[in-house]
Amino acid sequence: MKKFLSFQNGILFCVLFFAGSTFAGDLKVTSSALKEGGTITNTHVFSGFGCSGENNSPDLQWSGAPKETKFFAVTAYDPDAPTGSGWWHWTVINIPATVTSLPAKAGNDKGPLPAGAVQGRTDFGKPGYGGPCPPKGDKPHRYIFKVFALKDKIDLDGEASGALVGFYINSLKLAEGKLTAKYGR
Repeated sequence: MKKFLSFQNGILFCVLFFAGSTFAGDLKVTSSALKEGGTITNTHVFSGFGCSGENNSPDLQWSGAPKETKFFAVTAYDPDAPTGSGWWHWTVINIPATVTSLPAKAGNDKGPLPAGAVQGRTDFGKPGYGGPCPPKGDKPHRYIFKVFALKDKIDLDGEASGALVGFYINSLKLAEGKLTAKYGR
């Protein structure tokens, strides 16, 4: 009986401890330009590779970060790209914890990024935002915009690939949230 009570107390401790903890997925991510499950407009579509969009990054807002957050990171990724490894459309790291949004066009050349924030190289080959441009005839692709709360700064520059940025994000992640929109042509 004593062992059973000790086991029950252990379970109760775990339930109470983890109920107060922050789990990945706790951030709420919103945008005035993108709606969950909605269609991405030409304003945010890539200009090149056969696409003729305006290539403006969307605005993003987030809330619900753990108090231990020191930095944020933002990524945009297409898991449906016919590459075998998806397609990185945007990575931004080292956004200070006091910042809870990025305005529209923040990912554009000389866009209004917070001081200290760094954009990594997209799969288009350069740093900054690169909008959707799936192959003609493909079913609409999913574009997953994620925001990550991080426990520390990421020591990378603008030449870092999406995969390398993702590696560091996952090693420092306290919480995350996402917004997924679609685009096809």
